[in-house]
Amino acid sequence: MKILIAPDSFKGSLYSKDICNIGKKALEKALGNVIVDALPMADGGEGTVDSLVINTGGRYVNVEVTGPYEKSVKAKYGILGDEETSVVEMSSASGLALADKSNLNPMKSTSYGTGEIILDAVKKGCRKFIIGIGGSATNDCGTGMLQALGFEFLDKDGNTIHGCGGNLEKIKTITDEAVYEGVMESKFLIACDVDNPLIGPRGATMIYGPQKGADKNMVEKLEKGMIHFGQTAENFLGKSIIKVPGAGAAGGMGAAFYGFLNGELKSGFEIISNAVNLNEIIKDNNYDVIFTGEGKMDSQTSMGKLVSGISNLGKKYNIPVISISGALDDGWDSLEDIGLTASFSITNKPMSLDTSIQNVEPLIFESYYNIGKIIKIFVNNIK
Repeated sequence: MKILIAPDSFKGSLYSKDICNIGKKALEKALGNVIVDALPMADGGEGTVDSLVINTGGRYVNVEVTGPYEKSVKAKYGILGDEETSVVEMSSASGLALADKSNLNPMKSTSYGTGEIILDAVKKGCRKFIIGIGGSATNDCGTGMLQALGFEFLDKDGNTIHGCGGNLEKIKTITDEAVYEGVMESKFLIACDVDNPLIGPRGATMIYGPQKGADKNMVEKLEKGMIHFGQTAENFLGKSIIKVPGAGAAGGMGAAFYGFLNGELKSGFEIISNAVNLNEIIKDNNYDVIFTGEGKMDSQTSMGKLVSGISNLGKKYNIPVISISGALDDGWDSLEDIGLTASFSITNKPMSLDTSIQNVEPLIFESYYNIGKIIKIFVNNIK
């Protein structure tokens, strides 16, 4: 019997590489003579760097950069096995997890540190980039990142404006004379699974601002600034960025990459599965079962996330797909229509989220082990 384990991370709990290791040990114990291939995956969020570095034989680079609230933070990015492609998680430098939850203020937060990571990779020779922009603490339309790369933003008096949400309305002039030469030679693939425009009721500020600490007054100011900057940027660039699907992702980072760096906004699963040749791996290995999963499955899972993509591939090659996730919420069963065979939660009794997170490793092992024992019964009966 041959099995593939290809899960996403359990956000804030366990990385996909750790889930793979636990699941492999559990299935080997339950099934005995079995081949288990482990393929840590991601869909552009947490675990993206690990997934691509591990699966391409790449390496990690540690850097110290500017955090979302100006304090220095230690960040990590990856250089893939080809030594020319860099993979970056925006959250590593500019993420909400790096901020003091009791003192959030998207008027002040900046994406500058993400730009510092990109610049470091460019200076190391990378000219291809895969950027995961999930989990940001910012609403600065990527001005902080762009500033780190050499773009300049000036007020009406010609003074430099620092890239943050509260300063967007002050920007009158944009210049690109000081942009590091390797930046504009680079190609950027942006893992973006939302279609929000830059402004309006579904835009960056209205939808995501409150999650980053914006009260009603801040939302109004940030939206006004975003409208102003969007128009200023369009005049500078000579192309539309405001209405582009995905422009509002990560506080306007989608617009910044698309407009200023000619980035391509694509499904995170599509980018990563192509990078690791997932389709070919599944096609060529004749797996009997595929295991996948994520922290919580719900109605959003079917909208291009990892479990959805794995389920589609399972259906394509007529392979059963089993999901083992932290929790199952309303709407998860919609995936049964696109190839998911069955789904299980790791919780084995009533418990709080904190308890589940604290015991995630033994709970995952128990789930894989028990399902493995069931599979063994059917295999033995077939024999």
